[in-house]
Amino acid sequence: MSNEFFDVEVRAMRTESDCVVSVHLEHPLGEDLPDWDPGSHIDVLLPNGILRQYSLCSGPDEARDWRLGVLREPQGRGGSAFVHSELVPGTKLQVRGPRNNFPLLSAEKYLFIAGGIGITAILPMVRDAARKGIPWRLLYLGRSRSSMAFLEEVQALGGNATVHAHDESGLYPLAGLVARPESGTRVYACGPQGLLDMIEQASEDWSDPSAYHFERFVAAVDAEPGDKSGGSSFVVELADGTEVEVGAEVSILRALEDAGINQLNSCREGICGTCETGVISGDIDHRDSLLSAEERAAGDTMMICVSRCKGLRLILDL
Repeated sequence: MSNEFFDVEVRAMRTESDCVVSVHLEHPLGEDLPDWDPGSHIDVLLPNGILRQYSLCSGPDEARDWRLGVLREPQGRGGSAFVHSELVPGTKLQVRGPRNNFPLLSAEKYLFIAGGIGITAILPMVRDAARKGIPWRLLYLGRSRSSMAFLEEVQALGGNATVHAHDESGLYPLAGLVARPESGTRVYACGPQGLLDMIEQASEDWSDPSAYHFERFVAAVDAEPGDKSGGSSFVVELADGTEVEVGAEVSILRALEDAGINQLNSCREGICGTCETGVISGDIDHRDSLLSAEERAAGDTMMICVSRCKGLRLILDL
């Protein structure tokens, strides 16, 4: 993934449901866009200065057309409202990536579960499995058919795809589906927190709990907020020797901002990866929802919006 932003242009926008629009991006000169794998997303810097992350949901072989699906969130912080109300074809945007925190690992078979806008991350995975001839099943859950984006594309996948609208059929009996996945099955899910938590709880009884893979669009309700992190105070030292004190109730990100040091960030909840920062030395208290156990053990990177220091000093590669 490139850490540098580059220009793209909005080629088209389409209504995909009563609350989702798709945004089609192209290179301003008509050149190919960077390659990406299923599960990837890009950082999008909107003209109003808001930075957001959106899953790529076009086909990876569509090198000149990146498609995003954007849900309008009434309780959001302005990103989705701007996309729905202000963004028009011809608008220039800056983007960075692709980045993949949700890679599709090899498996004998797959069970895909998408809730609402989670279909944007899952749809390219289903297509990839189908293209490779790997057995798969997709369950697409939504409040109503009118709210479910890319519904025709999902239905065109055939009988292995199940569409379930709650207003038509009530709640889907998910417990039975995820109680004991078949041997060799990897389960990939993306959607609301309740859906992901339910599958995660079920996975604790699987013979291989690591077969469950998920991506959150919001932090878990019991996650530590970025600016009320709690714990002891400590000092962050930058690569040039600058020192910044981080108070017990302040995140590293906020302390740096208060000191006039701005690092790119977006979610401030440890789920997007935008503020990922290299660590030169120090004992990290990881509180994000992104890094694997191996990445945490390596101790060379952290999400400074939520993670902290277990000791008295961290030296960051900033």
